[in-house]
Amino acid sequence: MTQLLSARAGEITPEMRQVADRERVEPEIIRQGVAAGTIVIPRNKGRRNIIPTGIGAGLKTKVSASAGIYGEQGSIGAEIEKIRSAVGAGTDAIMDLSVSGDIDFMRQEALSATSTPVGTLPLYQAMAEASQKYGFSLKMDVEELFEVIERHTADGVDFLALHCGTTMSIVERAKKEGRVDPLVSYGGSHLIGWMLYNQRENPLYEQYDRILAIAKKYDVTISLADGMRPGCLADSLDGAQVQELVLLGELVRRAREAGVQVMVKGPGHVPINQLKATITLQKSLCKGAPYFVFGPVVTDLAAGYDHISAAIGGAISAWAGAEFLCYVTSSEHLGLPDIDQVREGVVAARIAAHAADLAKELPGAADWDLDLSRARKELDWKQQISLAIDPVRAERLRKERTDDFASECTMCGKYCAMEIVSKYLDGSKKAC
Repeated sequence: MTQLLSARAGEITPEMRQVADRERVEPEIIRQGVAAGTIVIPRNKGRRNIIPTGIGAGLKTKVSASAGIYGEQGSIGAEIEKIRSAVGAGTDAIMDLSVSGDIDFMRQEALSATSTPVGTLPLYQAMAEASQKYGFSLKMDVEELFEVIERHTADGVDFLALHCGTTMSIVERAKKEGRVDPLVSYGGSHLIGWMLYNQRENPLYEQYDRILAIAKKYDVTISLADGMRPGCLADSLDGAQVQELVLLGELVRRAREAGVQVMVKGPGHVPINQLKATITLQKSLCKGAPYFVFGPVVTDLAAGYDHISAAIGGAISAWAGAEFLCYVTSSEHLGLPDIDQVREGVVAARIAAHAADLAKELPGAADWDLDLSRARKELDWKQQISLAIDPVRAERLRKERTDDFASECTMCGKYCAMEIVSKYLDGSKKAC
């Protein structure tokens, strides 16, 4: 039985109870959400070292970080350190997006290195292996692709990103519409390249029932990825993107009917005025399936600062109904992130997620802010730092300015507003 089928049968699984405890809600609420498909719990049946995580309506907004081997300079050890850094910074999930090297070993190491859900994109490995075998990745055989999908699930991967809705008709529409940036999805562009080279329809669409059978066998969650993700603001909500989203809605229905948990991955580059409409459209077409958004970044100009642009877009998107934020680092569009940029990207996404949870008035969300505010009012620096979303950075910045954790802040000095006002408002005996 999958989590979805168990929920429909009225059973509250141990995973549902664990998610309920972490979210501070009744287990029945989780069961109902899983049964309706508005909550997913990515957890492979064969995975042992995992803390179940719920993603979906009414739950805290979750964050995902990415790692993986890219190119000859890639190192499994370095990528595992990035994963540990991301987990230390509070990410809720990891995606291994390796495209070269010993991908099998990298995946197995990633699964061992974290207790968070781990997702992959099997097409990357299938293409890499085809390139090694045939000298050209577009000669990949369909059976080889499905063998890789089975390999990932057998290893214990909890969710799979698959471009099942990118079809020939949608590609043709994108061509006719004349996008500014035709394709920016790495997996989507390689898949479309294979389709055009071989003059064949997308096998992930044609054999979708086969994918569902594999996912059901291992209780793996399907993350329906968008090959037509807009790569610039000018392409947001164009016909190709919307047409693919319509098809993804149909694939969501089929997954649920098969007893498979499913979520949808989305854009991309989206102007602020289109964020709410984008989320509303996905929720309507995909019948409330959890939405896993990449950022979104809200301007094309932020090279070097895309983690800030993505945090803005992520906060608004999550407030509008998205439940899962894929982090973006400051090196987005420029190169691969280093370990510090990975941590920075996770924290930026977590700030966005928490800001949205506050706006949605999730139970308990405001308590964290209130506790920190009270510590700030009391000039309790140690408590402030411990409650900060990134205590490591907060403590470092404080120590760079003063070693005295009992004093006022170094910005105001003896003119500290907290001390001056407290003296008159609550009878504090502190001297100014």
